Amino acid sequence: MRRSHVLLIVRMRTTVALMAMALCTLPAPVRAAAFDVAAYGAKGDGTTVNTAAIQKAIDAAAKAGNGVVVFQPGVYLSGALFLKSRMELRLDEGVEIRGVQDLAAYPVMQTRVAGVEMPWPSALINVYRQAHVKIGGKGAVDGDGKIWWDKYWKMRREEYEPKGLRWAADYDCQRPRLIQVYQSTDIDVQGLTLKRSGFWTVHICYSEHVRVDGLTIRNNVGGRGPSTDGVDIDSSSDVLVAHCDIECNDDAICLKAGRDADGLRVNRPTGKIRIYDNTVRGGAAGVTIGSETSGGIRDVEVKGLTVLGAVPAGILFKSASTRGGTIENIAISNVNTVGVATPVSITLNWNPSYSYAKLPEGGSANLPVGMKEMPDYWKVLTAVVPPEKGMPHFRKIRISGLKSTGAQRAFAVSSYADSPLVDFAFKDIEIEAKTAGTIANTQGWKMEDMRIKTADGSTVVVK
Repeated sequence: MRRSHVLLIVRMRTTVALMAMALCTLPAPVRAAAFDVAAYGAKGDGTTVNTAAIQKAIDAAAKAGNGVVVFQPGVYLSGALFLKSRMELRLDEGVEIRGVQDLAAYPVMQTRVAGVEMPWPSALINVYRQAHVKIGGKGAVDGDGKIWWDKYWKMRREEYEPKGLRWAADYDCQRPRLIQVYQSTDIDVQGLTLKRSGFWTVHICYSEHVRVDGLTIRNNVGGRGPSTDGVDIDSSSDVLVAHCDIECNDDAICLKAGRDADGLRVNRPTGKIRIYDNTVRGGAAGVTIGSETSGGIRDVEVKGLTVLGAVPAGILFKSASTRGGTIENIAISNVNTVGVATPVSITLNWNPSYSYAKLPEGGSANLPVGMKEMPDYWKVLTAVVPPEKGMPHFRKIRISGLKSTGAQRAFAVSSYADSPLVDFAFKDIEIEAKTAGTIANTQGWKMEDMRIKTADGSTVVVK
């Protein structure tokens, strides 16, 4: 062998040896430190209130950086918990955090509720103005929410509806959400079972880069709670909701962007949303756009949605003549509904008794008991001026690969003559229903490969 070849081989072997030595001297990957709540006094006995102990573990994990808060199996009663940046809350199988039934345990904080910025009780688990937070595991978070459901129905039926204040009940009857993600970024919520929320289950507001994956939501346990939405995406961007299994008593997966004058003031859209491979077993609809549309909703992809059972709508678009906003560039595909009343429902005059606020006249006599003057958040729910600012606009919607059986009607679509539904395209639609339903106030609609079978022989007519 020539000397040059020998030298080359020696140099190569020396280089490899030096690389191996360098790798050996590199520090081993740092494992995230675990912070067991038991070390801070928490007890999973189902009776001890552990709010302070769990919060101490959270604070320690955040201070250490990338710490993981862990639990031994058990039921941990708690009030509001506040997660911090660069940490993880992990609930393994057999672990449950259960909310205490005391409103004082959920400190009031500034947030947005049903499209209006206002003070409201904190959630059971809060990610409030934080970054790089993970919440996950095979455990559970239980809101134990029936006390809040009963409170709402009593207030609404016995006092608010008789006074013509149906629209105000949802704001005045304060109830804790289960998980709040507010003004935060890079948040993961994965794998958990969430149940019996007092109000909305997962609320993502003014946030970005949020991933919700593999949740099981069961709110219809021991009753059917009002406004127990599954996942609400509210004036947020770059959000993924995937592989969730949801049973609730209101919108299962809902996109929002503010309500009426307050939503128009904030003017913050919801956009770049991906909703993939989810199953809905109970609720108002499989996927809902609205009714809070004031800031606009755009660039949404829904792909792979199964909606089962007595759910009013598969795909629901809803707004009102005081909301405003533009909803555009929505693509929905591969949807299967079984037993759902209306596969495609669109209304721009949704639930008038809730959507349109009429302030009471005649002084405090017409206010709810104990209220001396109207709260500020009532006043932003009055009519939008000028009125045309309140008109919502829907355009560039694509729906394809929809299959539905056991429906009552194929379509329930209505808008306003001065705000038609523009440039909707339907392709590969197969629906079996009792009747075709109605479609009104459209412009530039296209329908291709439509297979609508109705028991009464009616056909789909686009007007």
